[in-house]
Amino acid sequence: MDNKLDELYRQIIEGVGEDPSREGLLKTPERAASAMQYLTHGYQQSVDEVVNNAIFESDNNQMILVKDIELYSLCEHHLLPFIGKCHVAYIPTGKVIGLSKIARIVDMFARRLQIQENLTKQIADTLMQAIQPAGVGVIIEAQHLCMMMRGVEKQNSQMTTSMMLGTFLDHDRTRSEFLRLVRS
Repeated sequence: MDNKLDELYRQIIEGVGEDPSREGLLKTPERAASAMQYLTHGYQQSVDEVVNNAIFESDNNQMILVKDIELYSLCEHHLLPFIGKCHVAYIPTGKVIGLSKIARIVDMFARRLQIQENLTKQIADTLMQAIQPAGVGVIIEAQHLCMMMRGVEKQNSQMTTSMMLGTFLDHDRTRSEFLRLVRS
């Protein structure tokens, strides 16, 4: 475990006016450091490791959609969680990617300090580069604790972001099909 991170959490506990030697807080710096390392383990991953050569030849040229991929990330502005779901679709042009790899790509980028707008784009760009499909569509719907627990404290707000590339951007019918399938 990173003792430097443990010490920084100990300082945060003191900084908010608590006693890190209090029984309930004795191991909190170590637990918090371990949790932060887990929540940001996307920094230790690369696209090549995540995809792991799970790209396969296919003559399918119709939309492939993976809906409701849960995601957990930390807002880079407040280090508070945002939690939601991601929908990813693509139209293959000779190659498909292993189903679990789409979820792993989502997780890799979500497990970094992040803003939802960039996360959406990173997922779409990565899939576009990995398999060169005719197009990619990504939608993320998430609730942000930085908006729920502090600031305006709006409990029912949800942010939706989308990134459309290739045929999802250029063809209304493709985009409409994607949006209809996500909502069904």
